[in-house]
Amino acid sequence: MGQIVIDPVTRIEGHLKIEAIVEDGVVKDVQSSGVLFRGLELILRGRDPRDAQVITQRICGVCPQSHGIAATLNLDSAFGIADKIPDNGRIIRNLIHGAHVVQDHILHFYHLAALDYVDITDVAKYEGKDSDLNSIKVFISRGALGPFVPRYEGDYRLPAEINQQAAAHYVKALEVRRIGHEMVSIFSGKIPHSVGVVPGGVTATPTVDMITSFLWKLRILQDFIDNVYIPDVLAVAGAYPDYFEIGAGCKNLLSYGAYDLEGKDPDLTRRKRLFKQGTTSADLKSSGLDMARITEDVKHSWYQDSSSGRHPSDGETKPEYSKQGAYSWIKSPRYDGKVHEVGPLARVAVTYAHGDAEMKKLVDWALAELKASPSVLFSVLGRHLARALSAKYIADSIEKWLLELKIGEPTFAEYTIPEESTGMGLTEGARGALGHWIEIKEKKIANYQCVVPTTWNASPKDDNGNPGPIEQAIVGTRIRDEDNPFEIVRIVRSFDPCLACAVHLITPKSRELGRFRVV
Repeated sequence: MGQIVIDPVTRIEGHLKIEAIVEDGVVKDVQSSGVLFRGLELILRGRDPRDAQVITQRICGVCPQSHGIAATLNLDSAFGIADKIPDNGRIIRNLIHGAHVVQDHILHFYHLAALDYVDITDVAKYEGKDSDLNSIKVFISRGALGPFVPRYEGDYRLPAEINQQAAAHYVKALEVRRIGHEMVSIFSGKIPHSVGVVPGGVTATPTVDMITSFLWKLRILQDFIDNVYIPDVLAVAGAYPDYFEIGAGCKNLLSYGAYDLEGKDPDLTRRKRLFKQGTTSADLKSSGLDMARITEDVKHSWYQDSSSGRHPSDGETKPEYSKQGAYSWIKSPRYDGKVHEVGPLARVAVTYAHGDAEMKKLVDWALAELKASPSVLFSVLGRHLARALSAKYIADSIEKWLLELKIGEPTFAEYTIPEESTGMGLTEGARGALGHWIEIKEKKIANYQCVVPTTWNASPKDDNGNPGPIEQAIVGTRIRDEDNPFEIVRIVRSFDPCLACAVHLITPKSRELGRFRVV
């Protein structure tokens, strides 16, 4: 029996540690550890509630828009205006959030995950005129391999031509991501940490020039998704078919739904959305969403046990470092007492299970291309495929929403801050179900809790000893070479973990580093 320790897992956001016990070449047990503490909930206490959509965006520089949307939905709820957002405000929120998530999916595949399958060093042998490949070749010739190594060796299967084509797309994707960021900035002012999404709606007023510029840039993203991104995922799938049999995990999927198609129902669990709300499992039958069933366990997390089993609306953030039996700063969210995976796979599968015609057409087409059944979605490559299909589904929907904007109509609803109130904001970040909860007293934040996608996926064992989704996905995996455990990192990266969202920094003795007053 041996132990594999990967600390940190590279090419993800934040610091994740994976410890795996291997016996006869098979993983028998896993611990997924978030090793930095997140204290944003404590920072928010006592502040003006409107600070939430600004400060929570600082949870992560990769997915700030998702936190901004969750926070504003949370404040809309607390301020009693959830059903009063003008259509223009609702649509522009969708445009900002959707463009950001699309470029985020492109980031994940090309710059974080694809290097697990593409042998970038093989570009050194390239003899041709492709400027993108030659730019990488220059890096390699100078020994500047920082983005590409260190890496695990031994399992690069793509044919040379496809491998070089995918390497060139690594560079092309950087440009496409920039264009995606420009789209976000048209309506939100800047990226990251935008100021354009606020309680009541948005700050931007649409113009013909804004709509035209946004649409022109969107066409570039759509072309890249249709003719580069999805074909590249299918090419990787063709070379690595065994990764449709690896990393299945718990097979319970949860989606909060995202992108409001109407805004008149204040209950976000029932509101009509592009991605549907609910749960599903291996049978792909849909169930509704009951937010009362969510709890967070902390038996194996460095928090006081009094925090365990609480609903997020009543959650506590009470650190207890070095607690016996704990191994992570991440809590263990559970739905109806069961482990659930969140992310692109979950929202695609839940929407598919709901019978959405467009999603069914898209998924069935992709499965036909692979000559596979829906069961392959529960896998490493299934997550990558779902992420690519999610990007297309959002991008094509954005075009429809953009043309629904009405120039000259309002984008914002007035509000007053209540003396006391509670709120809940639910959406889907790029990495999955994202929820914010607030309690207001004396017009100040009395309590604020965030349950982010990677809190679900990278969670440690719960109070009943059930491993989290990533842990379950790794257990049972056969490791070919314990010195190069590429199987483990491929599984982990298929979830696209964001530890920046899940955890933040604290000194070992909880010493205050500094206090600032902004006037």
